[in-house]
Amino acid sequence: MDATPRWLTSEQAAAWDSFIRMQEKLIGRLSRRVQADSGMSASDYIVLAKLTETSGGRMRFMDLVKLVEWEKSRMSHQVGRMAKRGLVTKEECPDDGRGAFIVATTAGYKAIEDAAPVHVEHVRRLFINALTHEELDTLARISNRVLAHMEKQPD
Repeated sequence: MDATPRWLTSEQAAAWDSFIRMQEKLIGRLSRRVQADSGMSASDYIVLAKLTETSGGRMRFMDLVKLVEWEKSRMSHQVGRMAKRGLVTKEECPDDGRGAFIVATTAGYKAIEDAAPVHVEHVRRLFINALTHEELDTLARISNRVLAHMEKQPD
């Protein structure tokens, strides 16, 4: 029972294409800047930012996986690379023998503290400064609506 595809209208396709092009270009440029400015990969930055936003700089491995929307294997490899460089450590979870905590080290805190101010300036230069206050509010509302809608949809 092949259903006929429901193609996007020209207006829908234009909105989608513009969004994807903007997102890919923005993330690509920010990723290259983080690497050039701090020597960290964008993945290093994301993991350290999420860890250091939590109390104690620690998070259960699976909570971190879900938060950044990565596969377990990707996170495992990322954490392994970061641990070798001394940015994070992995600690066993005392109440769950199979669980683990990922913890930002002193070096990890220093790395994100050094990188974040420069990163924020690039976000401001490439994204924030292009929009009015009203446009930023509208974008936040739209983004939150899409996120809430996605939560109700099967993965």
